[in-house]
Amino acid sequence: MKTISWGIIGCGDVNEIKSGPAFNKINGSVLSAVMRRDKEKAADYARRHQVPSFYGDAQDLINDPGINAVYVATPPGPHEEYTIASLTAGKPVYVEKPMSLDAESCRRMAAAAAQTGTKLTVAHYRRALPMFRKVKTLLNEIGDVSLVTIRFFQPKASALVANSEENWRVDPAISGGGLFHDMAPHHIDLMLYFFGEPLSIHGHSANQAKMNRADDIVMGQLVFPGEVFCTGAWCFNVPKEFASDECEIIGSLGKIVFPFHGNEVSLHTGGEVAVHRFEHPQHIQQPMIAEVVRYFSGEAAENPCPAEAGIKVLTIIDRFTGK
Repeated sequence: MKTISWGIIGCGDVNEIKSGPAFNKINGSVLSAVMRRDKEKAADYARRHQVPSFYGDAQDLINDPGINAVYVATPPGPHEEYTIASLTAGKPVYVEKPMSLDAESCRRMAAAAAQTGTKLTVAHYRRALPMFRKVKTLLNEIGDVSLVTIRFFQPKASALVANSEENWRVDPAISGGGLFHDMAPHHIDLMLYFFGEPLSIHGHSANQAKMNRADDIVMGQLVFPGEVFCTGAWCFNVPKEFASDECEIIGSLGKIVFPFHGNEVSLHTGGEVAVHRFEHPQHIQQPMIAEVVRYFSGEAAENPCPAEAGIKVLTIIDRFTGK
């Protein structure tokens, strides 16, 4: 493919800035069509973003001969259906995180990609951001890593959680769980990106505040190769003053501290602290989308985030939450 001509299934609020406009800002990429079940809203998105075509039915977009790649950007519920339909049509897919509702669904998606010989990439886009690539290089500065701690505590109404017209993120039938399922895939995927596949997985979850049907507290433990112990706590019912977003990686020569949703990384070695600050791109998925475009076009051989990564993330989430 000389030019990747994208169709987006699900042009909701997240697409407005985080991803949608990026498709037209990358060499060899163009956004050609969008779909939303509310066709009038699809038309409005297309008009405001100068997208040539719009649809109210996903299959109509998939069948569009002018589309040669699909970005599945709906809530997780229909990810499997839309991804497999696109792959079956021979169109590579960039699917939002979490990859689907559970690991078993992800495996079916990966199997469809293998059976059709069509490319599939998961939108764990933080692994493509300069900030987190810097963290990976800084691991060499702190010696042998022994302990990783994740503390992600948010109030009931968190500014870090994307807004949407429907509160689908706390409906397990649509999201797979609650806010943990929406936010933690970023955090867990970065652990996989830094340390590889875990050797053991243990966790627990509960619905403490009973605000909805989804669990609002999750604790988990991972052990990575090299006896790297990782413990994580996610809570979505704390008072605002106790909010926290911090990952601490401790090694034999120092430690690295950073937020998952901030822009500073601090390196603590030899009694000194070096702070690295980053300015994230306006369209935060743009670095990952650029890599996906190169992969889909054949310019790059390596998948920037293969389906196997999505399966591993959901396997961990399933184990943490008792699925």
